[in-house]
Amino acid sequence: MTQESRRLLVEAATALFAERGYRRTTFEDIAARSGVSRGSIPWHFGGKEGLLAAVVDDLVVRLAAAAGTLDPGTVDQVLGTLTAFTRAPSTGLFAKLMVEADDPGSPLRQVYVGLHDALRGQVRAWVTRLPLPDGVGGEELSTVLLGAVIGIHQQWRVAPEAVDLDRTYSTLAALLRSAGITAPTDR
Repeated sequence: MTQESRRLLVEAATALFAERGYRRTTFEDIAARSGVSRGSIPWHFGGKEGLLAAVVDDLVVRLAAAAGTLDPGTVDQVLGTLTAFTRAPSTGLFAKLMVEADDPGSPLRQVYVGLHDALRGQVRAWVTRLPLPDGVGGEELSTVLLGAVIGIHQQWRVAPEAVDLDRTYSTLAALLRSAGITAPTDR
């Protein structure tokens, strides 16, 4: 039951952090949502920051699993994965975390830095398999693409009626292709 309790706590915390934010979510809230005792949280995670780290790790692992199916993946496949990931309710957590992590003294800051590092690493793993045009570095392109995805995600979370994800990601794919950035299977 230990692994099951841990899973239930991570799922409940993911949903609650996305709905309410990290600071406004209590152990009592997580225990009530998960059906697992409040005392199990520090036992499994050491505290609220440890639980947040587990939530972020779980989301990154799920994204990595989705990205791993794109070997090497076309631009459209990668952007399709990003569209699905953007629509997932749990990714609302990223927008909430950014606001809370912006404060230099926030315990969330390092968690969010780690999240960005992990996501950039996922994008970089895809980008390094692409033939890039002269003057385009893989590290910099990874940062640009992640920035675009984060910006699209945040705009869509705030005003979903104003942002058509499918068309927006199709436009991003067209821009990549026009710059000569294509996966071998795009040709």
